[in-house]
Amino acid sequence: MPMYEYRCQSCNHQFELRQKFSDAPAAECPQCGGVVEKMISQTAFSLKGEGWFNSGYCPSSGGPKPAACSAGG
Repeated sequence: MPMYEYRCQSCNHQFELRQKFSDAPAAECPQCGGVVEKMISQTAFSLKGEGWFNSGYCPSSGGPKPAACSAGG
């Protein structure tokens, strides 16, 4: 389940909630009961393993090749 960050518009309290995609967004601050807004935050998502550009993927044809490919990767 994804983690969402919220900030209270009244007291500026920031908190995180683990919610399903189908769950309704949080509506009130757990500290003061004020209205909250969903924040946009950086994710920890990254593509790992063989076959991705950051680990040496070198396409065989078409398009520009990453610098790692010309350096012997």
